[in-house]
Amino acid sequence: MVADTPALTAERGKTITPTMLIKAQTLTGYQLDSLNGKIGLVKEFYFDDRFWIIRYLIADTGKWLPGRQVLLSPYALGAVNGSRGTIAIALTKDQIKDSPSLDSDKPVSHQYEEDFHGYYGYPGYWGGAYSWGAYPYLARNREEWRKSPTFERTWDPHLRSTRAVTGNHIQAADGELGHVEDFIIDDDTWAIRYLVINTRNWWLGKMVLISPQWIERVDWIEGKVFVSVSRETVKRAPEFTTESQLNREFETRLHDHYNRQGYWIDEEAHDHVSSLD
Repeated sequence: MVADTPALTAERGKTITPTMLIKAQTLTGYQLDSLNGKIGLVKEFYFDDRFWIIRYLIADTGKWLPGRQVLLSPYALGAVNGSRGTIAIALTKDQIKDSPSLDSDKPVSHQYEEDFHGYYGYPGYWGGAYSWGAYPYLARNREEWRKSPTFERTWDPHLRSTRAVTGNHIQAADGELGHVEDFIIDDDTWAIRYLVINTRNWWLGKMVLISPQWIERVDWIEGKVFVSVSRETVKRAPEFTTESQLNREFETRLHDHYNRQGYWIDEEAHDHVSSLD
C-alpha cells in the first residue's frame, strides 16, 4: 500500500502547512526513491485537460533507462518529503524497468495507457462517471483496484505537459491578463488545484492563483487559457508569493474573493456519502 503523505513545503526544507499543496516547479528535481533504491529525478508531469489531474509523473532516470520515457502513476506515488526533496515510489526497480516501454520522443497513446495500467493492475481513469473512473478519489487500496468495474472508454483523455503549458497566455473576460508561471498540485489527490499566473505583462508582475474550475476554455493551438473573470477582479485578488502559506484560510479568502465555492466542500460531501455506504 502506498504510504500516507505528510505535511509538505512551499520551498524545499521549509515546512509550512499540512494542506499538501506544492508547486510543480518545486517538485521538479525531487529524488524518486523506489522500494529498493533511487531511480532518478522528477522531470515534469502529464495531466488531462478535462479534470486537470496529474495522470503521470515523468522521471529523468539518467543513464539507468536511456531513451525511455519513464512514467509513474499517482497510484504508485507515496510520501513527499520536502525537507529531503524526495518522493517515495511504491514499486521496485525491476517493476519499473520491466514496465511497457515508451520511446522518449513518442506521445502517450491510448493503447500505451491501457497496456501500462494493465501491467501494474491499476484501474483505468478514462471510464466511469468520476475523475478516477469508478471513484471520485484516488483509490489507494489495492482491494479497491481489484473490485473496480471495467468500463468502456467514455472519454478520450488528452494529456498535456506542465512544462509545455507553462508560458501559455491567460485571457480574462476583458483582455489579456498574464501567463502561466506554475501549477499548484495537491499531492494527496494529485489534482492541479491552481494555475500560478504572472501578471507582469499587464500589471506590476503580481502573482495570482486561478483554479482550473474557473477556466471557460483553452485554445491549445494558440496557447491561450480563457477565464470568466475581469482583469480588475484579478487585480484585487489575494496575492500569491513564494512565501505564501497555502492553507485553508488563504484558499477560503481566494474563493470568497471570486465568489466561488471551495473544491474541498464538494470533496467533503463525497467523503461523507462514501462513509455511509
